[in-house]
Amino acid sequence: MQNQWIFKRLSPDEQEKQTSIANALSISPVMAKLLVQRGIYTFDDAKSFFRPDLGQLHDPFLIKDMHKAVDRLNKACENKEKILIYGDYDVDGTTAVALVYKFLQDCGCPSQLDYYIPDRYKEGYGLSREGVEYARDKGVKLIITLDCGIKAIERVEYARSFGIDVIICDHHTTDDTLPDAVAVLDSKRADDTYPYKDLSGCGVGFKLMQAFAQSNGIDFSRLESLLDFVAVSIASDIVPITGENRILAYYGIKRLNEHPSKGIKAIIDTCALSSSKDHKSAQQQEITMSDIVFKIGPRINASGRMKSGREVVELLVSNDDIQAEQISININDYNEERRGIDKVTTAEAEQIILAEGNIETRKALVVFNSNWHKGIVGIVASRLTEKYYKPTIVLTKANGLISGSARSVHGFDLYSAIDSCRDLLENFGGHTYAAGLSLKEENLTEFTRRFEEYVAENIKEDQLVPQIEIDCELTLADITPKFIRILRQFEPFGPGNIHPYFCVRRVFDHNSNSRKVGRDNEHLKLEITDNSENGIFMNGIAFRMAHFLPLIKSNTPIDIVFTIEDNNFNGNITTQLMIRDIKQSE
Repeated sequence: MQNQWIFKRLSPDEQEKQTSIANALSISPVMAKLLVQRGIYTFDDAKSFFRPDLGQLHDPFLIKDMHKAVDRLNKACENKEKILIYGDYDVDGTTAVALVYKFLQDCGCPSQLDYYIPDRYKEGYGLSREGVEYARDKGVKLIITLDCGIKAIERVEYARSFGIDVIICDHHTTDDTLPDAVAVLDSKRADDTYPYKDLSGCGVGFKLMQAFAQSNGIDFSRLESLLDFVAVSIASDIVPITGENRILAYYGIKRLNEHPSKGIKAIIDTCALSSSKDHKSAQQQEITMSDIVFKIGPRINASGRMKSGREVVELLVSNDDIQAEQISININDYNEERRGIDKVTTAEAEQIILAEGNIETRKALVVFNSNWHKGIVGIVASRLTEKYYKPTIVLTKANGLISGSARSVHGFDLYSAIDSCRDLLENFGGHTYAAGLSLKEENLTEFTRRFEEYVAENIKEDQLVPQIEIDCELTLADITPKFIRILRQFEPFGPGNIHPYFCVRRVFDHNSNSRKVGRDNEHLKLEITDNSENGIFMNGIAFRMAHFLPLIKSNTPIDIVFTIEDNNFNGNITTQLMIRDIKQSE
């Protein structure tokens, strides 16, 4: 499917601000435009953006119910009550559990702590009856849920029936009725006035520990040492890299590069982010948000998908090098297994879609196979959404229920579409662009009909066409060392601060050096030039774009859209263009 190129334009007022900040900072108009697009208009705005400061973090007690949560946690520590740290099985949940467990173990109440990650297949998402019963049998008096619990009304009541209190730390969309917990920490609550609404689940756990530290006179530096967990959660859960998240991610990435936890360091060593195959002598490369998204995060997720999320928490809280190395090897093996199953399942799902027909006219896709592995349906949903560019739900069967994951396209509220069918569902939750759900098999046909009908009635035609939003047009001559140096200061990139997309027009293959690369020759290694008198040329990589090679070799001028990134090969860092799309020049 061909992408529509959308060039971002500034209003006349924004153009004036662009000129002003370019002069104030002595930067190029292109860089000034990138700042204005991010709402940065003044020198002070730019200083806060380029130099995030932990001192700018909001007071955690501004979160609704935070005083209640800290008072109950302090009481549990003082009375030596048993506390269960309970989290979801994905990256956000497991990092949140690890952060809260490690901090309380080091600074609060080490003797009475335990943690629990539900089995993805036996218990499903969120606070489970099995988890509550585990707490009861262990004599737990307080459960802290992380990255889940906001809809666990019945489960919280179940816990209360055993005399167990619950503190909920969540960041998902809330219903009108909240669980009757001791405290419900979720800035998306309608009655919450916290200044920032987009924390990750681990981020909410961090704010609880920040408040606990303040109430007990614990130095913030002891909590700061766990910011690598928060950075991993922010990158993997695809929350906005704005405001408080930008500060947390900035210092979390710094921690990842300078002094990561033993568990995360073990993952770094097993996923080709060290410059030597000998892990004990390896020099760590510069870790970026992309490394988390594509290498660290998937391995953490693979444990919960293929085996047990508890094993990841064991890794993340480990202080033993040998144990950490062994567990990291295990989860790397799970990730390899996951990749194989993912590939087969995606192919099977595509066969179902093509067999049903009418792919061009359908507005949404719902595919079901009772034999698919529950742990990878979210990945398959993402791949199908990327290929067909329609809101997509992939379902399988587990524990007597149909369950699965949903993914959306840019601008369409998937959560509302699923919510419109809530009377047919046993459980659901998520965000605008990603959600999980479960239902009885007898409701599947009607759910599919109503979901597809809702999407057809509410989605706009332009939302069904993949778009690439281009920040600025450049020439190759614009990409100077100073340009690259300033661009790096925009990091960390992510939603709300996406990696800038640039366009260069009318470039050519340089000396016929562009070629296919990769195991299956599916990628392109490009060497392009603008044929200027200065003879400027640059290297680029275009993943899964080998079909463009005949066009490039025809010596026809092409337009390219790309991001500018570092290529670290055996410790040698060079600049390369990460090609996002190619078109023949008009």
